[in-house]
Amino acid sequence: MSDPDLRELRKRAQQGDTDAVGQLVELAGGRGDFVELRRLAVEGSSDAADVLVELAGERGVRNELRRLASGGNEDAAEVLAELDEESTDDGAE
Repeated sequence: MSDPDLRELRKRAQQGDTDAVGQLVELAGGRGDFVELRRLAVEGSSDAADVLVELAGERGVRNELRRLASGGNEDAAEVLAELDEESTDDGAE
C-alpha cells in the first residue's frame, strides 16, 4: 500500500470508519507493526489489542505483554503466564 493510501486510510479511521480501522489492524499485524497496533488499541480497537497480544506472544515480547497486562488486558496476562511457564519448564530439563 502506498504512503498516500495509508495516510488516507488512517484519516478515515480517525473519523470513525470501522472498516478503515479493520484494514489498518490487518496491515499492521501483517507487518508486525507494534507502534501502529498500540496506537489503534489506545484509540479503542479491541482487534488491535488482540493482534498485539498475539504478536507479542509469538515473538516472546514480554515487556509488551506486561504493559498490556498492567493495563487490564487479561489475554496478555494469560499469554505472559504461559511464556513464563514454558521458560520454567525449559529450564528444568
